Amino acid sequence: MLGLGAALAGPRAAQAAEPAASAAPGEPRWLRVPKFYGRITARELGLVINTSDPYSVAVGEHYARRRGIPPEHILRVQLPVRASLTTEEFRALDEAIRSQMPEQVHGLALAWTLPYAVDCNALTSALAIGLQPQVCANSCAATKVSPYTQYFGARPWLVLGVRPTMQIAARSVPAALALIERGIASDHTLATPLPTPARAYFAATPDTTRNVRERLFPPAGPVPGVPALEVARVHSDSLPPMRRILVYETGLARVPSPLGGEWLPGALADHLTSFGGQLDKPVGDGQMNILDWIDAGATASYGSVSEPCNHLQKFPHPQMLLLAYAQGLSALEAYWHSVAWPAQGVFVGEPLAAPFAAPPAAAASASTP
Repeated sequence: MLGLGAALAGPRAAQAAEPAASAAPGEPRWLRVPKFYGRITARELGLVINTSDPYSVAVGEHYARRRGIPPEHILRVQLPVRASLTTEEFRALDEAIRSQMPEQVHGLALAWTLPYAVDCNALTSALAIGLQPQVCANSCAATKVSPYTQYFGARPWLVLGVRPTMQIAARSVPAALALIERGIASDHTLATPLPTPARAYFAATPDTTRNVRERLFPPAGPVPGVPALEVARVHSDSLPPMRRILVYETGLARVPSPLGGEWLPGALADHLTSFGGQLDKPVGDGQMNILDWIDAGATASYGSVSEPCNHLQKFPHPQMLLLAYAQGLSALEAYWHSVAWPAQGVFVGEPLAAPFAAPPAAAASASTP
């Protein structure tokens, strides 16, 4: 079993990630993914609140109450409310988190929409795996491989010195509170078979530059070993009625509106384009902002803050995202496992959403010798 870093690090590694042998040449195939152990929960999540930002205070305090974040895991800082931090501002924030967060904190939630970048880096990635200043010299070049893609447990801070990070970002406080409630409502909902399964939609498009992920889309039909989930391969020019959406991935500069459909709590959605992660861009201004997915009803998304070119490694791998989530991981973990080169990508959503996670009683029973 190979992690995403091996599957996408280069041609030789990619060939090693052989999918199911039963598929005919040229047909979509399932990627073999590792077994993941454990899950980051509220007991291992750190929360950062910017006291200079009324949105951050309101959203952060609400999130802490609703998810039961331990008080000692909450860090209050003062940051400028603008798109990008300077290197000096980032280093001060990074040092505050490293020095004040307890060792048992293995993931981070940032309770704000702005800032989302550090120059050409995304803030979530800079905090998780380190600032990469060289990105600005050539943003289309390869960036550092995330060590998290080769780690399959739930203690990344102790093992790797990495805390996967996600912003609880939305266009307003009410929208953020609704996002949080969707995440909470999703927990354990798909842990057992349902009469009507959830659906993962993978939409091919005529945009050849942004449609590069199509070759990574899984086969249509039931997901092996996951009775509550099936894959629908569709085309953006003739979308069917969207029902029970749990995953929606495509490649376009702007996804046609409306982004309606029946969104399940915990849904993940993103589109491959250059600047989807520029969270301060207003609706309808240039390329589509990933907050449009949050407005539509998604619970988490991902987009780039600077020109990444269309490297597959810089965007979520469709199958890794789907299959990690289906093993019971949180939205935070599933998205982070799916991006091999995340330096320019901002992770947005309700970090702890986990629709496939076993209910607490079942999880405790399964772990008892």
